[in-house]
Amino acid sequence: MRFFTLLFTLFLLNISLPFAKAQNLPKIELNDEWINEIKALAPAKKHFPSTKTHKVLVFSLFTGFDHWVIPHTEAMLKTITEKVGGFEMTYTRDVKYFDKNWLQQFDAIILNNNCSIGDKRNLFWDVFKNDPTLDTIQAMEKAAKFEKYLLQFVKRGGGIMSMHGAVTMQNKSNAFSEMIGGSFDYHPKQQKIDVKLVDPNHPLVQGFNGKGFSHIDEPYFFNNAYMSKNFRPLLYMESANIEGNKYPGGDEKRYIAWIKKYGKGNIFYSSPAHNAQSFSNPQLLQFFLDGLQFVVGDVKCDTSPMGN
Repeated sequence: MRFFTLLFTLFLLNISLPFAKAQNLPKIELNDEWINEIKALAPAKKHFPSTKTHKVLVFSLFTGFDHWVIPHTEAMLKTITEKVGGFEMTYTRDVKYFDKNWLQQFDAIILNNNCSIGDKRNLFWDVFKNDPTLDTIQAMEKAAKFEKYLLQFVKRGGGIMSMHGAVTMQNKSNAFSEMIGGSFDYHPKQQKIDVKLVDPNHPLVQGFNGKGFSHIDEPYFFNNAYMSKNFRPLLYMESANIEGNKYPGGDEKRYIAWIKKYGKGNIFYSSPAHNAQSFSNPQLLQFFLDGLQFVVGDVKCDTSPMGN
């Protein structure tokens, strides 16, 4: 009997070992204690002084993968913006805000892990296909119209701050990929990532004091518009150090945060972070605040694309 018990124990260890190696972090309870911790770590003031009050839409709807960090990201954004002031934030999961008549009231949009699902990988389609007042053709047309409104919003001067999984919102749209700077390709398992600064002198990374940082995260790899590198990179990881890299012969540096222009608008993308544990890094909180100031137009800095 003991022999069979030992065999069964070894079997359980064998099937669980890959998951243990993945370093998936436990969910953090979103409570006052955690929020107060983030408040204490958040920047005391803006790096880029501004007397303006900016209206920002935080959009957190997902139809695909449910990132447990979504409400924590909302709470983090609420905490850092209330601490420094100058932002009027609206939090929603309602796509109605992407109608052109709603969009025009905002200076910028924060896309919070808006993962889409299915063969189309189109969040607007995911929503409108379930509208009983629309047939299939009408749902497709409305989805296309709402994506167009979003692109026009940025071309005319609106900003986009895209967080982690939000890059998949319209993942098969070439136009969306061009606007954001890339599309999601894949990610290996969660693991320790040594994040490095592309240019320590760039004003948007000054919060890191010339050094990178390490954390447990999903190492995102990108395709489509990313391949032209029509952006100014800010953070990168060394692909040789990433376990599960499908293309070991590819670029040595894989960029995981960048900025770019799209028409008159500003784009800020950050792959960090999949886990709320990363928000306990005050330098990362400063990076997010600086990125938000960039997309609303408070920051004048080099956005020239690096290209291939």
